[in-house]
Amino acid sequence: MKLDGKNIAILIAPKGTEEPEFTKPKQAVEQAGGKVTVLSFESGKAQTVNNDLDSGGSYDIDKTFDQVSAEDFDGIVITGGTVGADKLRGNDSAVSFIKAAFAGKKSVAAICHGPWTLVEADQVKGRKLTSYPTLQTDIRNAGGNWVDQEVCVDQGLITSRNPDDLPAFCDKIVEEFCEGEHAKQAANA
Repeated sequence: MKLDGKNIAILIAPKGTEEPEFTKPKQAVEQAGGKVTVLSFESGKAQTVNNDLDSGGSYDIDKTFDQVSAEDFDGIVITGGTVGADKLRGNDSAVSFIKAAFAGKKSVAAICHGPWTLVEADQVKGRKLTSYPTLQTDIRNAGGNWVDQEVCVDQGLITSRNPDDLPAFCDKIVEEFCEGEHAKQAANA
């Protein structure tokens, strides 16, 4: 499958994003021919982490949320990491961008703690999704149907549990981004 001509946004926190949950999806999209824009709520560089908050790499942030519109993209990837996902869900610009992506029927992918942002954006009600296991109560309380699966797809919403699921997650995001818009995405928007 090819993503030639597709623009994909990858959301990252300035600090605390789990490194492989950023680098592996980015690599998968680029290898499939897609263009990646790294978005955050601050400009500059993002400092990632590995495992138990061990320092990871430093990566350029291409644009901030106030410099783009969800309409500029064909899909978005929401990275995980306990600290990074918590920072994203606590930022109004990030949450508004996610809501706009759903309203625009874009494919949205989230891994590990990334679904916290979906809860904050009020986009899980009536949806089937997975996440890091500690989020299951939050997802259920927000009206979502949490499942324990390597990767879960619900009409354009792609979720996975943790870095061990990255191969399946990356394959599935490329497939879903190739499919294009999903009408169901706008249901909660």
